[in-house]
Order: sequence, then C-alpha cells, then structure tokens
Amino acid sequence: MGYLRCLKGIGSGVEYPAEPPMNLDPVDGRPVQMVLDLERLAREKPGAAWYDPRRKDMWRFGALMPLDVTDPADAAHIVALGEGHTPLLDYGDHAVARAAGLRLQLKDEGRAHPGYGANPTQSFKDRGMAMVVAMARRAGLTRLAVPTQGNAGDSLVRYGLAGGMDVVVAMPDDTPMPILGQVAAMTRLHPGRIHLELVKGTIREAAAKLKADYWPNGWFNCATFQEPGWRIEGKKTLGLEMAEPPPGETRWSLPDAIVYPTGGGTGVLGMWKAFDELEALGMIDARRPKMFCVQSEVTTPLVRAFDAGADDTHALPQTGPTISTGLNVPAGVGQFRVLQIIRASGGAAIAVSEADTARELSQVWRERRHWISPEGAACLAALPQLLDRGLLTRGERVVAVNTGSLEKYLPDLRHLL
Repeated sequence: MGYLRCLKGIGSGVEYPAEPPMNLDPVDGRPVQMVLDLERLAREKPGAAWYDPRRKDMWRFGALMPLDVTDPADAAHIVALGEGHTPLLDYGDHAVARAAGLRLQLKDEGRAHPGYGANPTQSFKDRGMAMVVAMARRAGLTRLAVPTQGNAGDSLVRYGLAGGMDVVVAMPDDTPMPILGQVAAMTRLHPGRIHLELVKGTIREAAAKLKADYWPNGWFNCATFQEPGWRIEGKKTLGLEMAEPPPGETRWSLPDAIVYPTGGGTGVLGMWKAFDELEALGMIDARRPKMFCVQSEVTTPLVRAFDAGADDTHALPQTGPTISTGLNVPAGVGQFRVLQIIRASGGAAIAVSEADTARELSQVWRERRHWISPEGAACLAALPQLLDRGLLTRGERVVAVNTGSLEKYLPDLRHLL
C-alpha cells in the first residue's frame, strides 16, 4: 500500500500496524495519524518524482499520499471526483490588505474555477472524505457513520455512494437547509444505504447518538480525529497545494501566515504534517507559516485555551447562534495538538464577532461577487485584529482559507447579499 509504514499515536508516540483500521489510541484515548516511509520514498522517487502536476485533483501528490494513484493496486480503491487542486485567488486589493501592505490570497474551496479541480460538494470536507472512503475500501469496510455540523455528512454521503458504502449521518436539526436537504434527499433516493439522524444541539449530541446506536453495532466511526488519520491525510493536501510551485516555476515555498477557520482542527494537523513531510524530502526548509485559527465568538474552545495557556480545550455551552455553523464545535479530542501547532508556529487563536463575519461576507459579495462561506468570511474579518496585535506585518504573504460556498448556507444568509 504505497509508502504507508504504520499508524502512530499523536500524543503517546506509540506505533501500530497500518491495518486493521483502528479508532483512538488505546494508550491515551487520543488520535492516531499515518506515518509514511519518507526515506524509502526519497530513495525510490528522488527529486519529487512522486509529484504529477498534470492531474487536476488532490491525487496529484502521488506516493506522498497513503494511497498512490499511480499504483494500480492502490488506485483500485480511490474514488476520485475532482476534489482538491483549488486556486489561490489574489486578494491583494482587499481594503485591509491594501492598507496594511499584505500580499493576501484566498484559498477557495467553494466554487469551481477553470483549469483547476473542484470539490464536488463545494466544501473542503471532500478532501478528507475522499481519503476516508478510499482507505475504508482498502480495509474492506462497508458501513461508515459520521457526526457532523453539516458539510462532512454531505461529503461522506457523496463519496460513500460512489464507493459502494452504506452511510449514517447524524447532524443538528438546524443544519443549513441546502446541506440537510441534500442528505435527506439521498435517504429517499437510496433507502437502506443512506441514513440520517437529526439531533438537538451540536456535533457533540450527534456523536452521542452514533455512540449509542451505531458504532457498537458495526458501523465504523468516521468522526473528526477518530478514524485512523484518514481525514488528516486528505486535509494534508491543502498544505501541499499551498507549497507547490506556481505554473512555470520549480521552487516549493510556504506563505508567511495561514488564517484558517477552525472547528475540530483536522486541517491544521494535516497542513502541519504536509510541511514536515516536505521538509523531510528536502523540498522546503524548517521555516513554517504562522498558524492563525479563527473561531466564532459564540464557540471559542481554542481561543479560551490559547489565551489561558492551557494544554487542551474544554467544552462549554455556546453563548448564542452562529452563522458559521462549521465553527460550532464545543471542543475536540485532537485540539491539544492544534494548540501545540499554533504555539510552535508563533500564531494565535482568534475570536471574530458574528457582526464582523456578516459584514465581511456582504462586502466580499458586493465587491467581488464571490460566494464565500461564513467561515471564510470570518478569516478575512480576523485580519484587523491580527494587524492591531502586531501578528501580521507589511509585505507578508498571507493565505486565508475559504472552506466552502455560500450556496450551502442559503436561504438563511440571503439577506446579507
């Protein structure tokens, strides 16, 4: 199976066989991640021979993935629907960036752009779920269950159906209607294969439902951080794409800062893992971007922990509704590692008000006609805070991540347009 060597506890450091698939580390109850044999990869595919920029999806990174699309045995398990390879849009003329002299780019995971890949459910969750389904097929699994704030469920249904899986999705009953409606429609079109459970509350209550009724009965747990590092590997491709050379160039490089909307935090671990692997292969040096994790002011586990100097997050009730539903994650089993990465990078966790997020979303639509998600708008709304606190400086290249399309939040947010 390509260059996958083993699984490793993120907290414990204990190594486990790559198969059979497992959930949390039995030593400490924390996540595991996948470890590649990078020395063998460098020896057998020197000079980035593993990389194929002609592919217009996330599988362009070949053997730097746990399943190598160039290996027929691996490729048989991959369900490729165009995910990944999204553009970095020039946002240098954004008012805040222009005034501060920032070289601002937006990583657009929402809508399709000519010449690039396109996430089929218009969300960055497609990167993780493409890998989940591919690895599940490799392991011979057929029944997957996920708790979600919305987009991860929509994505797992799309890839699960394409990969011949049965899927259970548990989500809050106030999930934006385009997302909830899409999953509900699939339960009608594919009875017996797709199941939807609606709960009062957040992703925590959704997980409790699956823990009580599904995971003990043979459904594999695909919750954030609780599958064996599969979603980390999918999200890793965000970091690889930020580092890869622009067309016509050969030098791999990283931005000075990444502003990322953070719910569970899988993407933060994925990007950091990508950077470490690229350094090990000699593609980049030891310098890293400052990682700025953005949360809504109503659900701030990372911000509270970061400001308090705590080693981990603790769940508290949210203080109100949020339009950034993907950020409505009270805490997460892998957030101790997110905090470590923030601190190691010289970054910060930032809370953004609902009013500022809404204002930014409206302004981007008026000025650019870009349908960015509220989570993406929150990242742009965080820029003034980052500048006021001296965390960003003139001339820096800053990448803000838009994780999806506003289309998935209509009609609730149509008034902001």
